[in-house]
Amino acid sequence: MDTRQLQAFCAVVERRSFSQAAERLGVTQPAVSLQVRSLEKRLGTKLLDRSGRRVEPTEAGLLLYRGAQRLLALEEEIVNEVAAEDASDLHGTFAIGASTGPGGVVLPRLLCEFAAEYPDLHVALSVFDTQTIVERVADRTLELGVVGAAPRHRGVEYEPFFRDSVVLACPVGHPFAGHRVSLDDLRNETLILMQEGAGVREVIEDELRALGVRLRDMKVRIELGLQESVISAVRAGYGVSFISRSSIEGDLEGGRLAEARVVGLEAEREILLVRAAGRSETRAARAFVDFARTRLV
Repeated sequence: MDTRQLQAFCAVVERRSFSQAAERLGVTQPAVSLQVRSLEKRLGTKLLDRSGRRVEPTEAGLLLYRGAQRLLALEEEIVNEVAAEDASDLHGTFAIGASTGPGGVVLPRLLCEFAAEYPDLHVALSVFDTQTIVERVADRTLELGVVGAAPRHRGVEYEPFFRDSVVLACPVGHPFAGHRVSLDDLRNETLILMQEGAGVREVIEDELRALGVRLRDMKVRIELGLQESVISAVRAGYGVSFISRSSIEGDLEGGRLAEARVVGLEAEREILLVRAAGRSETRAARAFVDFARTRLV
């Protein structure tokens, strides 16, 4: 079976669009349409329903899609095995993405250490919101993603990577610094938040809701989009904020920030690896995951 036809068909199923599939594959839309029509002619059945606003797979199309994913993954695995070299000879580009939380501090440090171990490998980290990272992994623009949430997407698979505690970051010398504080204490303090949709914010909203408290019950006056912006605002003394502890470890060790714990609130967030469904892992991706797991204990 022609794998180019299968690739075109799978791209249309995943993107729900011939034009977007063509863009992803770097070919023209008529070329994608021709590949799909040729596949339908060979199999003697309709694979895609083109009647609605979006292209949807038929029952036969779904069956083919599942089989095609396995076949394409096997093809990629065979190619990688044939071209395999020792891990010490890794070269080329390793493209990885991360959401703003893990992409702020933890992942850059790991990638710098990883790059030092494999000097012939070019490491490229892209930082976007979680949904964008997931979509770019699904369309194989990125080899791996590291995210703090798991939005549903048929084109990807998730697995646990590491866990990170969420603490209350405070300015140095703040009355909360180094102490356990109550929710009533927190209600009277200016709270700086990440923007809606941020993984840390969702974790804290869930934890507070379990305690019968809503964020709007707190004294929230500042919402910032970037994790680094939140850290800078807290460091400057404008309030306190819930944040991943791993993102402020350097500030804690350097005495630029302090941390506190809220009584009854033991929040953790799970950081996840995201891979394209059915994709055979590249040697660089496999080497990085193995490398990272020895350091994220």
